Amino acid sequence: MPAVDLKPCFLTPKPVQSDAPLFIYLPGMDGTGQLLKTQIPELSLGLDIRCLAISKNYLGTWDVLSRNVLDLIHGELEKSRQRPIYLCGESFGGCLAMKVATQSPHLFKRIILINPASAFLQDPWFSWISRLTQFVPSLLFNVGSLGLLPFLASLERISEGDRQILLAAMRSIPPETINWRLSLLRDFQVDKKDLQQLTQPILLIGSGSDRLLPSVNEIARLARILPNTKIFILPNSGHACLLEKNVNLYQILKDNGFLEANINSDWFVGL
Repeated sequence: MPAVDLKPCFLTPKPVQSDAPLFIYLPGMDGTGQLLKTQIPELSLGLDIRCLAISKNYLGTWDVLSRNVLDLIHGELEKSRQRPIYLCGESFGGCLAMKVATQSPHLFKRIILINPASAFLQDPWFSWISRLTQFVPSLLFNVGSLGLLPFLASLERISEGDRQILLAAMRSIPPETINWRLSLLRDFQVDKKDLQQLTQPILLIGSGSDRLLPSVNEIARLARILPNTKIFILPNSGHACLLEKNVNLYQILKDNGFLEANINSDWFVGL
C-alpha cells in the first residue's frame, strides 16, 4: 500500500471494481488502515474497498476529520457512477463512522460498527486512566504497547505474523498522537436525535471477550437508540477481532443480509 500523506487518504488494497458497492473502512486508534488485511481477500469478492489511512502526526478534530472523510468519499463517487456505499468503522473508527454518517445521513446504504470505541465513555475508570498517558515518558510507550497486546486481542486466535502487524501498527503512532486520539474519545459525543436519523440497516458487531472495552454493552446501548439495527456477537473474540483467523467479515455481512445480490443501477445517493 502507498505511503500516507499528512492529510487523511484512502488506500486501495485491491484493483478498483467500479461496478461493486463502495466499502469504506475506518480504522482503529492506529489509523493505518492495515489491520483490515486478513479480511480483504473475501471482502473484495463483492465490494470495492477503500481503507482510510490517517497520518501518525494528524491532530484534526472530529469535525475536521469527518469532513476529510466525506470529501474523500465524494471524490471516489466522482470517478465512477453513483453506487451504494457501505460505511464500516472499527473501534476509534466506529466513533468516526457515527460522526461521518450523522453529517450525511442519506449517503450510506449500510453501516457496520465493530466494537465502537464510544464504549470508552461507558467506563469511567478507563477514561480516567487514559489521562495518565500524557505523563508517560515517550521511551516507555513501546514497552507499554507490548503489555497492551493481551487486552487488544485474543492472541491465541491471531497468527504470529498478524500479531507482529498489530504490534507494529501500535508502535507506529507517536505518544502525542495517542494522547490526542484518546482526548477525542473522552470528548466524543453524538446527539441521540442525530443517530435516530440513521434509518438505513446498521450492523452492530461486538466481541464477547473484549478485555479493552465493554463492547457488547455498548452495542446493546446503541441498538436502543438506532432505529434499524442487527446485533452480531463474536463470543470468543477480543477487541481487534478482524485479525482473528476464524472471523470472516464478508460471511458475517452475507449471513445478516447486508450484501445485495444485485446492484440497482439507478440507486440514488443522497448528498
